[in-house]
Order: sequence, then C-alpha cells, then structure tokens
Amino acid sequence: MGALIDNLRLALGTFRAAPLRSLLTLLGIVIGVATVIAMMGLIEGLRLKVERDLSMLGANTFQITKWPVGFGHFDWHKYAKRKNFTVDDRDAIASECPSVLTAAGIAEQGGVRLSTADDETQPTVSIIGATPEYLETAGFTVSSGRFVGEADQVDQRRAVVIGADVADALFPGIDPVGEQVRMRGATFEVIGLLQKRGAMLGLFSLDNVAILPLSTWGGFFGSGRSLDINVKAREPELVARAQDEVTTLVRLRRGLRPGVDNDFEIFTNDSITKTFNNLSQVIFAATFGVCLLSLVVGGIGILNIMLVSVADRTREIGIRKALGARRRRILAQFTTEAVALALVGGVIGIVTGFGIAMFARWLLGFLIVVPAWAVALSLVMSTLVGIGFGIYPAARAARLDPVEAMRSE
Repeated sequence: MGALIDNLRLALGTFRAAPLRSLLTLLGIVIGVATVIAMMGLIEGLRLKVERDLSMLGANTFQITKWPVGFGHFDWHKYAKRKNFTVDDRDAIASECPSVLTAAGIAEQGGVRLSTADDETQPTVSIIGATPEYLETAGFTVSSGRFVGEADQVDQRRAVVIGADVADALFPGIDPVGEQVRMRGATFEVIGLLQKRGAMLGLFSLDNVAILPLSTWGGFFGSGRSLDINVKAREPELVARAQDEVTTLVRLRRGLRPGVDNDFEIFTNDSITKTFNNLSQVIFAATFGVCLLSLVVGGIGILNIMLVSVADRTREIGIRKALGARRRRILAQFTTEAVALALVGGVIGIVTGFGIAMFARWLLGFLIVVPAWAVALSLVMSTLVGIGFGIYPAARAARLDPVEAMRSE
C-alpha cells in the first residue's frame, strides 16, 4: 500500500512539473470522455422525453395508416400507389371488430395561418380534420368548451377547437370559446380549447393545432386524401387481438390474398419509441467510435510523454536501481504514472462532458440524464488507455542498466 501511495505521489509530481504539457497530451482523452458523457446524457434525456412526448395516441390505442412511420429513406412513390383509407374503412373497423371500442378518422394539413380582426398566427398551424372519436384516441384533453361532435360532422359546421399556442396568439388573456377566427377566407366559431401539451422533443409545439370536423376539413383541403385511423381497444390486454382483427378486416376489404404483404402500416406508441431507440443505438455506436479514436490519440500522447519522462529521469532510475529498487517496482512506478495521467484526463473529460450536457439542457429545455454506467465506462476506458500505452515506457525504464543509467546526463 505504501508503494502505491509513493507511486501516486511521484505521478502527481510529474503532472505538476509540466502541467501544460500534460494537459495538451491528455487532450485526446478529455475529448473522448467528454463526448461519451455529453452524448449519453443527451441520448438518455431524449429517451425519457420521447417516452413522454411520443404518446401521440391514447391508452390502448394504435393507428393504421397508408404511409410508413419512422426514420430513414422510403420509396414514397411505392407507398403512394397504395389504396387510401376512407371514412367507410373507419366505420367498418369500429363496427365489425369485436375487440375494438372505437375508431377515429383523421387527416392533417400543415402550414396554415389563422387570424382575427386584430391578430394572426404564423403560417405554421397544423389543421386536423377529425371525427368525434378522435378525442378518445389521441391523448388530447379539452380544457374549455367542447370537442367536435357528431352534429358538427354531419352538418359540416365551421366549428374549430384550437390549441394553446393558437389561443395565445389570437386571444391573449381571454377565453376563446365563442369567438370567431378566419382561415382561407372563411369564418369559424371556436367551440373548444385544448389543454396545453408542450413541445415534442423540444423541437416543435404540440399546441400549434386547430381541429375541424373531418367533413368540414375535406371541403377546404380535399376529400380525396387517405385518412389515418386511430383504433382504441376495449381493454389493454385486447390491443394485440384488436390489431389482428383490424389487419384481417382491412386485408379482406382490400382483397389481399394470403402470402401477399400488407399494403398499410400499423404502429403504436411503443413502435414509435422502438424506432427512436434503434436510431439512438446508431448514434451511440458513432459516438463510441469517435471516443475510441480520441482515446487512441490520447494514448499516443501518454506514450510520448512517458517516453520523454523516462529519458529525462534516466539518472534517477539508475540511482534507484543501484539502491536496490527491483524491476517490478520501477515498472509499477511508471505504469502508475501513466494510469494516473489517463485518469486525470478522464476526470477532466467527465467534468467537461457534464458541462456540455448542462448547457444542452439549458439550450434545448429538457432534462439531461447522464447514466452512472457512462461515468464508470469513461473511467475504465481511461484506466485501460493508461495501462495499454504506459506499459512500454514503464518496461523500458525497468530494463535500464543501472550503471549506464547513472552515467547519463
């Protein structure tokens, strides 16, 4: 134990003797460890936020759609040839699938501006056309007024339910229910206000929306588009059965023969989260690659500074060996110095990584969580780099002939 303490004292003495050179040498390790800490904090924070923000569907709910959902490149021309989903499909799913409690048809048009006599929104509002069942399947809550009803749908009424961002822009400080808004030259009555939901992934607001009866929406944006259909199972344990029933029904309605792939997609909150997790694994792999490269650069720096240290202290090594120091003691001393240097770089990298993560938290506005395993992994990798790149200079020092070493100047 005393020998280890002596070795650590000598190692820190080496660092204090040339702090700037040591810090520059350890820059690769600092960058690598800081990258791991910052990226793991961001990924873990994003994962937690995704689980909360991507709950676009209500409980026990899944969506059937014409288009694929997820990240990556898709052959959109291929998917465009698929059959559209219609209100008749929604009605069939709601009435003919025993495990289905309800189903809602929805369509969406982005980039629309709403206005009043005094104010207007940015041209970024998403206009959603929905059947009355949408409220049960989309995770929305009405905080004031009411949602779109069956009479609104049948009569194609110009009624609208607006999100909190739209209300703040057009009716600051007052209840918007009963007020009038204009969109594409037509006047709509505000019948409800949605409860605030916040931003998804800190990137775009979930409250910058306005919801119309689906029949009214079709009159403004076209009734020939494919709908998305949100489907709610009767019980949580019936979700899988409901998906099977809906899949079978849709295949029969489309005349798909056995063995032919589905020409539609089904996704749930879990499938969206799984897609993000797959993406985060790719990000982690890329981050780990950058980290390893930086650690190798840092390791080469440690190798260099330890070789210089051995050359500068050749006479000291000779004297110690002449006084009885064994090869393993010299080997342990210089290996400990290399590991100590690497750990100093690792600690500086951890502190830097936490600083970057906290800055990202302030900038992006969501929680950043650095997993404990990332800190432990960083320290382990720093130690391994110190051992791996410090063993050669240490062995070289241990092999020095004491007589020749004492003659050196």
